[in-house]
Amino acid sequence: MLTPVNGDCIVPDLLAGKGKTNDVFKKQMRRPKFSLRDPAELEEFILKQTLDQNQKYQESFKRSLEEPEKFWAEVGQCVTWTKPWEKVLDNTNEPFTKWFVGGELNACYNAVDRHVLAGHGEKVALIHDSPVTKSVRHVTYLELQDKVSRLAGALAKMGVSRGDRVLVYMPMIPEAIIAMLATVRLGAIHSVVFGGFAAREVRARIEHAEPKVIIVASSGYEPNRIVRYKDIVNEAIATSSVKPLHCIIYQRYNIEVAELDPEYDMLWDDALVMSNPHPCVPVEANEPLYILYTSGTTDQPKGIQRPVGGHIATLAWTMHTIYGMGKNDVWWTASDMGWVVGHSYICYGPLTYGITSVMYEGKPDRTPDPGAYFRVIHEHGVNAMFTAPTALRVIKRVDPEVKFGSQYSNKSLRTLFVAGEHCDYDTTAWATKIFDVPVLNHWWQTETGHSITASCVGFGHPMNPPKYAAGLPFIGYDVHVLRPDGTEADQNEMGCIVCKLPLPPGTMSTLYNAPERFLQVYFSKFPGFYDTMDAGFIDEHGYVYVMARDDDVINVAGHRLSTAALEDVVLSHPDVVDATVVGVPEPTKGEIPLCLFIMKDGARKTEPNIIKELIKMVRELIGPIAAFHVAAAVTGLPRTRSGKTARKSIADLARNKLVKISGTIEDPTVYKEIKAVLQKLGYAKIAPDPQ
Repeated sequence: MLTPVNGDCIVPDLLAGKGKTNDVFKKQMRRPKFSLRDPAELEEFILKQTLDQNQKYQESFKRSLEEPEKFWAEVGQCVTWTKPWEKVLDNTNEPFTKWFVGGELNACYNAVDRHVLAGHGEKVALIHDSPVTKSVRHVTYLELQDKVSRLAGALAKMGVSRGDRVLVYMPMIPEAIIAMLATVRLGAIHSVVFGGFAAREVRARIEHAEPKVIIVASSGYEPNRIVRYKDIVNEAIATSSVKPLHCIIYQRYNIEVAELDPEYDMLWDDALVMSNPHPCVPVEANEPLYILYTSGTTDQPKGIQRPVGGHIATLAWTMHTIYGMGKNDVWWTASDMGWVVGHSYICYGPLTYGITSVMYEGKPDRTPDPGAYFRVIHEHGVNAMFTAPTALRVIKRVDPEVKFGSQYSNKSLRTLFVAGEHCDYDTTAWATKIFDVPVLNHWWQTETGHSITASCVGFGHPMNPPKYAAGLPFIGYDVHVLRPDGTEADQNEMGCIVCKLPLPPGTMSTLYNAPERFLQVYFSKFPGFYDTMDAGFIDEHGYVYVMARDDDVINVAGHRLSTAALEDVVLSHPDVVDATVVGVPEPTKGEIPLCLFIMKDGARKTEPNIIKELIKMVRELIGPIAAFHVAAAVTGLPRTRSGKTARKSIADLARNKLVKISGTIEDPTVYKEIKAVLQKLGYAKIAPDPQ
C-alpha cells in the first residue's frame, strides 16, 4: 500500500493565489454588483488586481528559469509522493533531462485513490455524454477506484507488471480511462491508439510497443457507420510479428458485440468480477507513464515517452494556473483519448486535480445537430471548455446564427480555450460573441504534453490578448525565434520557434526505444534548443504568434509567408466558411500560394467573383509580394479527427507525389474532388490517386 508523504493537491501561494480560483476573474466573467460607487473606480480596481496577478506570472516565470530546483519543488507538492525525491533536477545528460529524481509515486493513486481517501468518493469524476447511444453516465471517484483496481487485478493475473506495456484501443467511453488508470496502477505503461486508425496503423504500434495485453471495445459509432474495433484488432494481430498474450473485450451491447476467442479473449465484465482489487505500485518519477504515437503514415511512428512524476504534477498545477479551475468546477475537453489532449486534459489533469471531467462521444454538428456543444454546456454546467478551432468552424459553417444552440443556456461557462490548429480571427470573434465568454488561444504539442504558450487565467492574464497571438510563454519555457542560420530573429520577424533547454517537467523524456532518433529529430538543427518545428514570431510585448508548421511556410521569391496569415484573410470573406493554403511550384518565384476554400451555403456571390475578391483582399492586407492568384472552391478539406488540416498531403498531390491517406482523416473521399480541382488549376497532372 502507498504511504503518502503529503496528501492534498496544494497549489503554492506564490504560484496561484493560495490555490483558489481567481476571484477577480470570476467577478469579471459573472458581472456581479460591486459596492464601489464610481464605474471608473471599478475599472481601476479590476486593472490593479489584474496587474497584481500578472506580476505573479512574471515572478513565477523568472524563478522557473533562474531557480528551477526551488520553483519546481513547489509545483511538485501538487501530488502525493510515497518517497520524496533526492534531487529536483538532473540535467547532466541533456536533453535527457530528469526531474524529481529518486521520488516515487503512482499516477492512479493521485488521480483516484487520494480523492476517495480525502472523503470525496461520491464526487463525480467523469460525465460521459453520448448522443450516439443516447445515454449519459456519471462515474464517481469511488466507482472509478473500484473498477480500476479490479481491472488492474485482472491485468496482473495475465502477467502485466511494472514496466510492461498495455495497448488500449477504444472509443470515447469511461472504460478507456479505466483501462489507462488500471495499467498505470500496476506501474505498467499504456499506449492508447486512436479509434479511427485502421489495422495497418494498429499493427505498427503493436510491433513497436510489444504489449502483453490489448484492451479493446467491441465497437464504436460514427455518424452513419459502426466501427468494429475488435475486428480491426484481430486483423492487426493476425498480420503482426508480435502476438499479445491476451485481449480484454468491452462489449458495447447498445451498438454491436464482437465474437470472442475463448482461449485468447476475456470479457471486461468477467475480468472485473473474477479479480480482486489490486493496490497501487509506486514507480520512480522518471519511469514512463505512457507511450503515445504520432502519425505513422510516412515514417515509422514516433512513440512519445512521458515521465510520470513531472507530468502529473505539472498537469494538476495547470488546471488552475492556465485554466482558472476551482475545486468544484466542471471541465470539458472536446477531444479524443487517442490524442495528447485527451491524455492530459480529459484524464490526468482534471482527475489529478480532483474535479469533474466531461467525456463527449459525438460530433459538434451531426449528433444530432449543431446545437450539441451548447446542450452539453447547459446540461452539465460546464465552467470551462477546451476544443479545436475546427469544431468551432464546423458549427459556424452549418449554423452561423446558432439557431440550434440558442435554446440552451451557457451561463455556467466562463472561458473557451482552443488549440491544435491556428484559429483565425473571424472564428475567434464569432465564438466570443456566440458563447459570450473569452476565447483564448494557446499552443502546445504532443511532445510537450501541456502549453508552451497561453493566456493564463490563474495568473490574471488579460482576457483579450492581441489578435492572432497564442499567448505568453508558459512557466518554464524559454521561447525564442531563430532564423534558419541559428541567429536570433528580431521582434515581429518570422522564424523557427524553439525552446531553450532544459525543458520543464512533464514534457517528453525520449522516444520509446529510439534515443538517437529523439536527438536527431528535435535537437540537431539548433543545438541547445528544442525545435518545435513550428514557425512564427514574438512581438514587442512578448506575445508568441504561431503561424504555421515550419514546412508549411511558403517561400515566394525568397520571402517567407505564413499559410495561417493568408488563411486568415481568406476566412474573413463573408462567403467563405473554411479554407486552406499550401505552397505549389512556380518556375519564376519558386513557390506560390494555392488556396482551396469552402463556400458558405447560400453564398451571395459566385465562385469567380469570390476568387477576384480574395485576390484583392490578400493584395491589400498582405501585399503583392504574396503572389496570390491561384484559388478554387471545393466541398470538403482533409481534416484529421483532432481538427488539423492535412496541408502537406494537398501540397504533395499538387507536386504529383503519392499521397497515403492517414487513418486519422475524417473524410478520405475529399481527395478525389481535390485532385480534380488541382488538375484544372494545372497541378497534379500525373499524380497517382491518393490511397
